[in-house]
Amino acid sequence: MTVLGIIWFILIFVLIAGYFVLDGFDLGAGVLSPFVAKTDEEKALLRRSVGPVWDGNEVWLLTAGGALFAAFAPAYATTFSGFYLAIILVLMGLIVRAISLEYSANETKPGWKKAWNALFFVGSLLPALLFGVAIGNVYAGIPMNANGDYVGIPLLGLVTPFTLLCGLLGLSMFILQGASWLALKAPEGSAMAVRARMARRTFAILAIVFFALVTVYALVIIKPEMVGGLSILRIAFAVLFVAMLAATFMKATDEKASLVVFLASSVACFALVALLGASLFPNLVVAGAGDPFNLFATAASGANITIETAASEDLTLAWMLGITCVGLPFVLLYHFLVYRTFAGKLTKEDASEY
Repeated sequence: MTVLGIIWFILIFVLIAGYFVLDGFDLGAGVLSPFVAKTDEEKALLRRSVGPVWDGNEVWLLTAGGALFAAFAPAYATTFSGFYLAIILVLMGLIVRAISLEYSANETKPGWKKAWNALFFVGSLLPALLFGVAIGNVYAGIPMNANGDYVGIPLLGLVTPFTLLCGLLGLSMFILQGASWLALKAPEGSAMAVRARMARRTFAILAIVFFALVTVYALVIIKPEMVGGLSILRIAFAVLFVAMLAATFMKATDEKASLVVFLASSVACFALVALLGASLFPNLVVAGAGDPFNLFATAASGANITIETAASEDLTLAWMLGITCVGLPFVLLYHFLVYRTFAGKLTKEDASEY
């Protein structure tokens, strides 16, 4: 296991965390759209809040996938082939969300407008739920043969009580991030802002509850093998996660603290991904039966896919790191300029654009 392999293990989780934080709020806003935005004007404002930034936010997911392919090809092959149907559903959701976001803004017929709004909700809900389910499988273990190929039942074999809990934890965090963003962007004193603040209070509690359930289930039933030397780091990330959610809950209904709450929920998202990375290290994909309550479990003969067994040559990893050092500042500059351009609370006039 080389230093460059460890660096890229960390960087991939940083990219995943970036996606969780950024695309998390626009997916969460989409899931909340039927409940927070009641009128056509409020729905237009919600679309306007994510419209200028959602496509740039998805770059982090694409980059994470590309980095996994180039740095740890066997892990990429196993996860993308084993989770094929789930990934198709995620892609369909992302495509439907993008199309509905554009079409609903320009549709004039009430019936079609309702249909596009409903698809915006579904297209946001599917990825937000399935991402957590996929992560739960990677953590708990999936059945693989000696070649590292997934040998379980497609899709149904990935759905277990543990992975569903992971999916609900991820979904609650996506919605919390979306509620925090909408509370930050909604017109001051509007009914939409009040609903968003109430939603972030509710989902801060739900996130803590699901986190506790996932933690107990993992430690008592799944019993994963984790590196003992990283236990302090895992505890630190877990404490940080809970502390940020507690801060979000305490300030959830404070209109003047919307930026602080959004930053707190963003740090909580980062801490959750960091905790996952510290729990998996040095594994990229765990081989095994996974959840003992998996009704569709199959026998597995393969070994864990680790940094050491999956990493590309050091020369490849070094070139990737150099390219990242050159390209990442431009990506961050792009995000800075976009968010600065569209900073501030929305006004009723903004609804006319969407």
